[in-house]
Amino acid sequence: MLKIKRLYVFMLKTFLPLFMMTFFICLFIVIMQFLWKYIDELVGKGLSVDLIAELFFYAALSMVPLALPLSILLASLMTFGNLGEHFELTAMKSSGISLLKVMKPLTWFIALVSIGAFFFQNNVLPQSQVKMWTLLFSMRQKSPTLDIPEGAIYNQIPGYNLYVKQKNPYNDKLYGILIYDVSTTSTYPRIVAADSGSLSMNDKKTHLILTLDHGNWYEDLTTGTTMSNELGSEMYRREAFKHKEIIIPYDDNFSRMDDDAMRNEYIGKNITELRRTIDSVSVRVDSVGNQVGKELRVANSVGVPTARIVNYKTSDKSVKVKLVKPVKLSHYIDFDSILGSFTPTTRKMIANAAVNNLKMDKQAYEFKSYAMEDDNFTIRRHKIELQKKFTLSLACLIFFFIGAPLGAIIRKGGLGTPIVISVLLFIVYYIFDNSGYKLARDGRWPVWQGIWLSSAVLLPLGIFLTKKAIDDSAVFNADAYRNFFRRLLGLHQTRHLTLKEVIIEEVDTVTALDKIAQLKQHCSEFLDKYKGRQSYMTYLQEGYDKNMLRDLTAEVESVVDYLSNSRNQLILNKAMDFPILRQLLTYHVTNYKQVGMALAVVFPVGLPLYLVGIRHQANLKRELKTTRRVCDEITDIMTQDINDTQENMQQEIVAQ
Repeated sequence: MLKIKRLYVFMLKTFLPLFMMTFFICLFIVIMQFLWKYIDELVGKGLSVDLIAELFFYAALSMVPLALPLSILLASLMTFGNLGEHFELTAMKSSGISLLKVMKPLTWFIALVSIGAFFFQNNVLPQSQVKMWTLLFSMRQKSPTLDIPEGAIYNQIPGYNLYVKQKNPYNDKLYGILIYDVSTTSTYPRIVAADSGSLSMNDKKTHLILTLDHGNWYEDLTTGTTMSNELGSEMYRREAFKHKEIIIPYDDNFSRMDDDAMRNEYIGKNITELRRTIDSVSVRVDSVGNQVGKELRVANSVGVPTARIVNYKTSDKSVKVKLVKPVKLSHYIDFDSILGSFTPTTRKMIANAAVNNLKMDKQAYEFKSYAMEDDNFTIRRHKIELQKKFTLSLACLIFFFIGAPLGAIIRKGGLGTPIVISVLLFIVYYIFDNSGYKLARDGRWPVWQGIWLSSAVLLPLGIFLTKKAIDDSAVFNADAYRNFFRRLLGLHQTRHLTLKEVIIEEVDTVTALDKIAQLKQHCSEFLDKYKGRQSYMTYLQEGYDKNMLRDLTAEVESVVDYLSNSRNQLILNKAMDFPILRQLLTYHVTNYKQVGMALAVVFPVGLPLYLVGIRHQANLKRELKTTRRVCDEITDIMTQDINDTQENMQQEIVAQ
């Protein structure tokens, strides 16, 4: 019987509810984005609730690739943030359980989710996208529901503009009706005016029936024919009526498009179908390209053939084609003299004919290039869709290995900080993903580079955060970054010591004085060794002794660490005055004199390095002098403490 460890069960029980919650929240957000984008095409068309629900169902399936990575990132951030905030992760680490072992069950779960995401992309997503876009295009073609306003022209009836002055809300009676029929090709529209009327629809909802009372019909009968010109330049029709019915074609039914048209597009194909389309279109592009190239090779240059096609039979009796260069001329022909023998008019005609021929050839090849560009665009779109079948699975893994270690580092649970960080990271992912997609779609980059760009950018971030979380590094410690840039730029650093509540190793005054005396002596030896400023050649070939400087730095840190256990606040304050000796490259440029000689010869490189180096060396000397001064001050304080202690002891003895 398979027995799962309690730790794994605990991690799965902690992660799964958060994952389900964040997934449905993210899915709801992207569906709302879809609704806001297409709201204008859905409102006012009298669509039934079941059609809207069906559209949102297929839209939800189509939005899963966008919501799934974000939900994994947010859930992993919240899970490990909660564990860190409640010190549960610290307890696990103190028990000898590494972060990777804590992440192990969730890693397997996300791996299964990634595999499921691949099959979803390949099998479910094409079908859902076909249904969604087919339904959306069908809704776009649906005629809007009639809602004629008062005092405004209504133009939602194809070919007609309708104006109603007043409406009776109780019996749907219309008053002050004006109808402009712009469906004909006449210069002026047909106009119908009526005092009142009503609007209804036939049983099949294919025609509108407009019943009018007490009105007039105005129509321009001029058609531009010969008969109209014989009868008169202008012909009009005016009809007064008491009751009239006008039938207007208007289809109010919802007709669903066929799925086959959308299924043939790239969004409705799986991996096998995509590869089949890519291969077939590539073969067509190659054949057309070969044909165009053959035509260009045998095309005439200035009316002279450059090659000719020869068909020949091979040994297996198959016919092959090869290009043979034409026979070379036996003597040189001066075309300028031939052209000069014609009259100016003839030369102009020849030039115009040549220009026209070139324009025709250019247009013909441009037309062929447009056809090939369409095929290349089709190939790119199918390759993009093929690559996207795999990117979702990798994105799920990458976002998990970003969110889990990041939550362990920041140790903040809840919905506040994780949501902010998740949104920022997802925005970065979306920008790179969308930019790579457009570069691949337009053919500026190879398809695989554009589609995998976002993964290539975020994968190093996931590896970096995972390593830092395993090593318990202070990634978000501002002081660590501040000290790093100080060391990088050669800036001074300050110490911070506080009085310890619990001291394990008490400071012995005699030992401390011996350490301080040795430190002062070593600083004096270093300063005596390098009294003056080094020359240009000496600096580049020798510099300062880095081993001696490294020992000095370690000795200063040892003294400060020992004095940090003192119970005397004055000594702690003085210990903070010890400068932090830095190991800069400019103190000792190279270990090889030949390299230093080369830098000295390359004057534009050696001179700036020398100017910066002697400045850093001067700062180092000042720091060593400060170290000696601080040693003297701490020695005076400790000596005074010893003297005060002895005087107090003598006074106590005398008092006794």
